[in-house]
Amino acid sequence: MKSAGKAVVLLYLVAAALVVYSVGLVFTSNFNMGNLMVWLLTAAVAGYAIWHKPVNAWLHTGPGRVVGLMLGVLAAAYLLLVGFVAISGYTNPPTGQEQVMIVLGAGLRRDKPSTLLRYRLDKAYEYAVEHPDVPVITSGGQGRDEWVPEGQAMRDYLIEKGLDPERVLAETASTSTEENFAFSLRILQEHGYDTDTPMVYVSNAFHCYRAGRYARMAGFTTVHALAAATPWRSVLPCYLREALALAYYWVFKTSATGPMHGMVGLLDLNKRFFYK
Repeated sequence: MKSAGKAVVLLYLVAAALVVYSVGLVFTSNFNMGNLMVWLLTAAVAGYAIWHKPVNAWLHTGPGRVVGLMLGVLAAAYLLLVGFVAISGYTNPPTGQEQVMIVLGAGLRRDKPSTLLRYRLDKAYEYAVEHPDVPVITSGGQGRDEWVPEGQAMRDYLIEKGLDPERVLAETASTSTEENFAFSLRILQEHGYDTDTPMVYVSNAFHCYRAGRYARMAGFTTVHALAAATPWRSVLPCYLREALALAYYWVFKTSATGPMHGMVGLLDLNKRFFYK
């Protein structure tokens, strides 16, 4: 009985922490799929905390056992995906022989890089300083709630930190990771590079595995990942979202088709409301 009571108290504490965290996301982060998943998780945990007695009673019935088993399998599979995301970003580090670098966009706050994006840019800056002959492409288009294209704001950030403006090129039209690499490749080809040029891309660790697959899809043959850390307040939404995105990639291989493409449009409509 005492252990059951402790479990209930822990459940209430987790639910309360998620509620506080979810409310904080409303004021500190843009509306996105990761935040939506956190809010859904919070609703599920909080609902279970409030009605755990009738829910547990139902789970001991015939249909309840089937549903409970299915939910348990799905939860275990999702946790395995999250674990893979957490580890895979560090499995393909740069060799130091790369000849070009692409920094992937990750959202702006008006005209300034978000915290998540600053982690990428600071990591890219460190590598660029250590390898002064490597040109840098900052890649990202302009979102609905952003004042300038991400690629432009990223370029400005790196130049302000001390990089030579002539070695930092901005790609400002992409709207996805796939387009980041495809459009950046066009710029590289205009400057004498090709798909066989050794390339390092910079993203947060959780995103590196899938980004590498899209880089190869764009045609790059030799790619390595420079993994940046993730700010603690972004860990939960980023990893929850990336696990789902990874599963989606393994099925559809692209974000331009499949049922999630329609969901992206729905989220965009919600952005119109939130940023009206």
